[in-house]
Amino acid sequence: MPHFLFEIGFEEMPARFLAGLTEEARALFSEELAQVKLGCDTVAAFATPRRLVVSIPELPDASPREEQVVTGPPERVGFDASGNPTPAASGFAKGQGKDVADVFVMETEKGRYLALRKTVGGETAMALLPAICQDVIKKLSFPKRMRWGAREFAFGRPVHWFVALLDDAVVPFSLDDIASGRETRGHRIMGPGPFSIATAKDYFAVIRDQGKVILDAREREAMVRSQAEKLATEAGGTAVINPSLLMEVTGLTEHPVVLLGRFDPKFLDVPREVLITSMESHQKSFAVEDGKGGLLPVFLTTLGLMPSDLDLVRRGWQRVLTARLEDARFFWEADRATDIEAWQKKLESVVFLAGLGSMRDKARRLERLCGVVAELSGKPEIMLEASQAGGLAKVDLVSEMVGEFAELQGIMGGIYVRRKGQSKAVSRAVGEQYLPAGPDSPVPATLAGAILSVADKADTLAGCFGNDMAPTGAADPYALRRAALGICRIVIEHGLRFDLMELFQAAIDGYGDLKFKVDRTHLLAKLLDFFGQRLRAYFTGRGFDTLVVEAAVGASFTDIAALSERVAALAVFAAKPDFGQAVLTFKRAANIIRKQGVGAGVPLSGAIQPALLEEQAEKDLAAACEAVFPRYDALFDAGDYAAVLDVLYELRPSVDAFFDNVMVMCDDMDVRLNRLNLLKALVDRLGRVADFAALQV
Repeated sequence: MPHFLFEIGFEEMPARFLAGLTEEARALFSEELAQVKLGCDTVAAFATPRRLVVSIPELPDASPREEQVVTGPPERVGFDASGNPTPAASGFAKGQGKDVADVFVMETEKGRYLALRKTVGGETAMALLPAICQDVIKKLSFPKRMRWGAREFAFGRPVHWFVALLDDAVVPFSLDDIASGRETRGHRIMGPGPFSIATAKDYFAVIRDQGKVILDAREREAMVRSQAEKLATEAGGTAVINPSLLMEVTGLTEHPVVLLGRFDPKFLDVPREVLITSMESHQKSFAVEDGKGGLLPVFLTTLGLMPSDLDLVRRGWQRVLTARLEDARFFWEADRATDIEAWQKKLESVVFLAGLGSMRDKARRLERLCGVVAELSGKPEIMLEASQAGGLAKVDLVSEMVGEFAELQGIMGGIYVRRKGQSKAVSRAVGEQYLPAGPDSPVPATLAGAILSVADKADTLAGCFGNDMAPTGAADPYALRRAALGICRIVIEHGLRFDLMELFQAAIDGYGDLKFKVDRTHLLAKLLDFFGQRLRAYFTGRGFDTLVVEAAVGASFTDIAALSERVAALAVFAAKPDFGQAVLTFKRAANIIRKQGVGAGVPLSGAIQPALLEEQAEKDLAAACEAVFPRYDALFDAGDYAAVLDVLYELRPSVDAFFDNVMVMCDDMDVRLNRLNLLKALVDRLGRVADFAALQV
């Protein structure tokens, strides 16, 4: 089988594009080849800042030839009374590239129809690949495309060349005036080329040995890591490798070379977080720490080539980083000389969000709301610390350091309030207020930090929804979906127990007499509806079945921790072999109450009158309920939802017998109401753990 090699050469592509490009190119080629029946086992893709490469070592020479029978119009339409073909028959044959003489009549389930036999496939890979290459290039997606010169063709960055080889033959195609060929280019400095590739399998040796390009991102990443760790060890420490920075520098180079530089130890007086941020954000460099977690006065940076004068390059990097660290040290000393009261006063002039007051107003709301959340959670011992953290949460927003390093907000606040006399618990809470920052980010480690983070997010949600700034479609400029999911994670991972209605009502009340754009009578309902949707997304995202999540949320969701436990218990319940029959039994009871309860004439209370029990099956069900309900209620109150569902299994035979032998909607109204109340007592307990009507089986 021939080897197919495809390469797009372009101007330096942003590192964040590359991982997606390789996966997309692999998928697109696989799909396109499958459509033309050129099946292949391996489609490999690689990307560097200057190229995207797809390699298919074993591609079939041609698509398989197959005979197909194609049906056309009915016989009565295709032939006239004399048996001569009509224009319909001629048109059918012509449309299939055949002569009318090739048409025959075939018996089908719908009757007698005209048919043709035609051979499809058999096209060579060389004939099919040009169109496939063009389609893949056009379908590759980018956050932003660009056009250059007079070309109509748009791509992530300007394209300079295409290589397309099937063994030793060029696969011919062109886009605008860029034609495919066998000529590639290597590393811009170390092996610029151009290089002529004789055969597809020769490409990899040429690009590595002559072009000095390391194609595989995994190999480049391993090179960066191993070189960094080796240099750090030689310096007496350990490299602090941020995975996201490692991925970024891997995507910035075609031939990575790690260099160790040094800086003045005086900068170690600046907090570790500031030094690491300065190195990573501005210089794309890794820090080095000693065995006790303290930083060493060295850094590791990744070059894109092996320079002729390594010491000269090292001095240049040291000079640039030193300038950055001087700035950080200046900001640190300036902030240490400022008192918190001055910062709080400056917060009065910092707008939180248009129409929602200042950041100082938000801090005051957080001070109150943190105390409320602590109280609602049954954690009165943490109220004072959480409230103090809430009042100080935003002071670092007006600091010099956060003005330069915005990503350090919260972190610097925790450092500053600790240095200015606050307790360790308060400072840690302030430092954790923005956690979790995303789905892979940790939640606050401390209880005070968790409470502050929940309060901060709830305040933002209440204000934004009140001012009609809720997310619409894919747009979520204030990250409200992330805030809601953050609250979910914090509550579940810390096991906090409070009612969402009380939380959001307290958050809304915190805005006092501020006039919202949304009527306050509807605001709480809108917030809860939004939160219910986020909870559904959260649990389905964790792999739970959609119907299980719908059933659990449908019962209630304002106690998030309890909801999490009910979802887990329902998932186990749903995995049982007789789950379907059990659901049908309880669902039938729920449906009867939902449909007939309103028409009962009087409200159903669930109270049963034993004297009105006539049939043995309803007496048995009433007796079973009387025996089981106290245990059910105790288990539910204890949060043992798995045991609660096991108790329901005990009731199921009696419920099945009731439906088999008892007419619920009988003529005697008193007996009917008693039977409905018997089911009402059951359904009320069912509805606490799940909305069985939402379960489809």
